[in-house]
Amino acid sequence: MIKNVDRRHFLKGSLGTLGALSLGTSLTSMVSAQPFLDYRSLKSLGPLSAPNSLGLRLPAGFTGQLLAQGRKKVRRFDGTETAYSWHTAPDGGACFATPDGGWIYVSNSEVNFGGGGAGALRFDNQGRVIDAYSILSGTNNNCAGGPTPWGTWLSCEEVPFGSVYECDPLGRSPARKCPGLGNFKHEAIAIDPVAMQAYLTEDEGDGRFYRYTPGNLIDGRMNLDEGLLEVALVDTNGRVQWESVKNANPSGFSTPTRKQIRESRAFDGGEGIWHHEGRVYFTTKGDNRVWTFDIAAQSLSILYDRRTAKTAILSGVDNVTVSRDGHVLVAEDGGDMQICVLGPFGDVYPLLQLVDQDGSEITGPAISPDHKRLYFSSQRGQGSGLTYEILGSFA
Repeated sequence: MIKNVDRRHFLKGSLGTLGALSLGTSLTSMVSAQPFLDYRSLKSLGPLSAPNSLGLRLPAGFTGQLLAQGRKKVRRFDGTETAYSWHTAPDGGACFATPDGGWIYVSNSEVNFGGGGAGALRFDNQGRVIDAYSILSGTNNNCAGGPTPWGTWLSCEEVPFGSVYECDPLGRSPARKCPGLGNFKHEAIAIDPVAMQAYLTEDEGDGRFYRYTPGNLIDGRMNLDEGLLEVALVDTNGRVQWESVKNANPSGFSTPTRKQIRESRAFDGGEGIWHHEGRVYFTTKGDNRVWTFDIAAQSLSILYDRRTAKTAILSGVDNVTVSRDGHVLVAEDGGDMQICVLGPFGDVYPLLQLVDQDGSEITGPAISPDHKRLYFSSQRGQGSGLTYEILGSFA
């Protein structure tokens, strides 16, 4: 049986700081190193307010606004329209700082039949929308993904034998397929910036937990074309071993990656994943669990299990991100349409809730570099999808 994570060990590991990462010349820093959320401030948030005019329930002192709606032109802060109609079914996302002191929020589009891809909202140094544009198109069911330490976005196709595409958040370079990361029903990806290895989830009822090691580094970037794709084998004590996948890029007539190593551990619907200070956190929606993989110890444990949690307010666990001090923010697919925070003592706190959108799911949580804004979407809000900004204190 996989052991539950020790709370004191989690607290000790969560209170460290993450140094700035070098992202090359295009982007000065990456906001995957999320801002500080002190555990005492979580308890001081208090109850969520009554719904505002947008149907948002927020803590006292927080406000929200709608930034974009699917199929409608995105408007700049001065009221003028951009050329980009916001994509439908917005899903996973992340923030990237820009050299001018602003930032970019990227968002996937989970649409099939070649209608998927990813778009971006660009903000100035005051947090005002100044542009919107596509960074990927013509792909299928782009669900989640993950940022890289060198400042690009990896967009994952959640279809059988799907691919991963590397995208430029600035929209200056065309997106490119990453064959080294394999063909399977990709959900999300997180990169360990120290070891330069990637960890991947698979959204299948018997999905696997994968690790990718590049064949080499090119100018400080992982080679995503050629490398070793492995799958996790987990014993009853949570110890993890890795076995190489025999055929990382099977076709529709070949054995899927998840079935190539019989002894590999099956996970019930792998969803969001995030790396933070030597640990990888990921969710499995089928059994409502949040997992922690300790890279140094090569061990897997359960951080949250709805069936046994003292405060079981979190369900439909999906997209995930981690604050700078180690708090895990989890968005709900269904459930109560919340984003919840898992505190360092295993406590669970609602950060926000959307009402009257029960047929939707919350996706793409990401925090801006000024620590004052949280971005997320309601994937099927008003039919085409809605993307929001929450203004408050996340520092």
